[in-house]
Amino acid sequence: MAVYKILTEPDPVLRAKALPVRNINSGVLRLLENMRDTMYAAEGVGLAAPQIGVSKRIIIVDPGENCIVLINPEIIRLEGEYGGSEGCLSVPGKVGWLNRAQKILVRAQNPLGENIEMEAASYLARIIQHEIDHLDGILFPDKALKIRSDDK
Repeated sequence: MAVYKILTEPDPVLRAKALPVRNINSGVLRLLENMRDTMYAAEGVGLAAPQIGVSKRIIIVDPGENCIVLINPEIIRLEGEYGGSEGCLSVPGKVGWLNRAQKILVRAQNPLGENIEMEAASYLARIIQHEIDHLDGILFPDKALKIRSDDK
């Protein structure tokens, strides 16, 4: 498949609200494969379609267990709060400290077009919240309590 260039701040595409996916067709399925390839090539744990210049409400996440695809995701419940550090492929060289919900319930569609609900907690919940922010034009520095340089 293809590995796309990941857009970085200040690209205006990253600040736009992504459009809902109306029809899961072969083009969308190909996009999902390319997003997965791009995420793994960049050694990321999540990727949102706007990060590769595609205004669609699609995210993929892989916290190290398996790849999860969420189409038109929306968080319908948030529980608790905890702080943690985050980086982003679209904001290279920076790490931020953010408070996120400890546990979430997400409603979305899977690649088969089926409506699903999924609970996520801790690290997976953090990744999903981060990627859904991308769909709304929000980058982690917008919510960070502190930001520092990433000294990798």
